[in-house]
Formats: sequence, C-alpha cells, structure tokens
Amino acid sequence: MKRLLLAWISAITGVPFITHHAVRTRDSGEMAFAFRMKGGIAGDVNRTHPASIEPVLIDVDEPPTAYGQPVIVDTVTSGVRRFVAGDTAVDTAYGVMARPYPTQQSAGGMTSSFGGGTPPTTGAGDVLRAGYIMGKVPADSAAPKKGGAVFVWCAVSSGNHIQGNFETAANGGSTAALDPEKYQFNGGMDADGNVEISFNV
Repeated sequence: MKRLLLAWISAITGVPFITHHAVRTRDSGEMAFAFRMKGGIAGDVNRTHPASIEPVLIDVDEPPTAYGQPVIVDTVTSGVRRFVAGDTAVDTAYGVMARPYPTQQSAGGMTSSFGGGTPPTTGAGDVLRAGYIMGKVPADSAAPKKGGAVFVWCAVSSGNHIQGNFETAANGGSTAALDPEKYQFNGGMDADGNVEISFNV
C-alpha cells in the first residue's frame, strides 16, 4: 500500500522516489582521501586514562613557549619553566605542558593555524606528570622508535632545533637526556614531527 501511495505521489508531482533497496553502499575504492590526519597535536593528552595532570605556577622569567614542551621547576620561584642553556645536567623533567583544550591562535582569523596557541606566561598552567602526551621533534631528525631515549634541546634555538623542545638524539652540550626509565618515545613521528611520548615521573 505504501509503495502504491508513493508511486501515485510520484506520478502527480513528477518527483521520483527511491526505496531502501535502491540505496547501496559502494566501497570499491571510488572515493579517496586526499590528506592524512596528523599524528596528533603537541600538548594533547591523547590517552585520558591513565593520566595525572597537575596545575602549576608558571615561572615568568623563562615560561614555556609551546604546549608539549617539557618543563622543570625553577629553584628560586618554584614555578615551572622551559629548559634553557645550562640545563644539560638536569636528567629529568617535572612534566610536560598539557593543552587544556584545542587552543587556537587568538589572532589571524581564517589564516590561524590549527592547533596553534601558546601556554600562559604568568599565572597557572597544566602539566602532565604521568601518562601519554604528544610532543614535537624536528621533522628532519632521526625517526624516534618505541621505547627510545628522549632528549631536550637546551641551547639557543638553531634552525629546526627549538629551545625547550624534544629531540630524538643527543647533540653535544646542546641537549639534556631525560631519565630513560621515566621518559620514552612511544613510536614513530608523522611528517610534521609530532610524536607520542610516555612517561611516569
């Protein structure tokens, strides 16, 4: 009865109707994805369980410059700061700056980059103390391996090596080696250098 009614309406209006038998899913490779998703966004806590995130005060003199950067506690201010020149003797970080939500640039409009935004330079911020987080290494660096050692660039930024960011290999007095029992790469990186890091401090 329903089909007869639909056929009658179709004849009057001139609009064809399609039954569910005519609708099929085609999975024969006729559709292609032009782009691949990123491996992640630096600072994202990409495994929410287990994860231990602690609110901390930011050191105003040397604040972290990006989410996903490892931080250490300044002995004078008790705030967290990024690694700087001279921190090569520090063998472990306090944690990693966590992105509280998908922060975007506050300016730039349609030209703003996805996953942009920077941590606060004063007040409080979030630090992941244990769990899995996305970090960033130079895209042209040696590919990190699961369980591989983690380093931090402490020297002044040079080319793709950004002060305070993760590195996949030691580089003379320019890097600090993090405790391999606590910090490890959890696999390879994507084309932009995004990589997952696991740690428990």
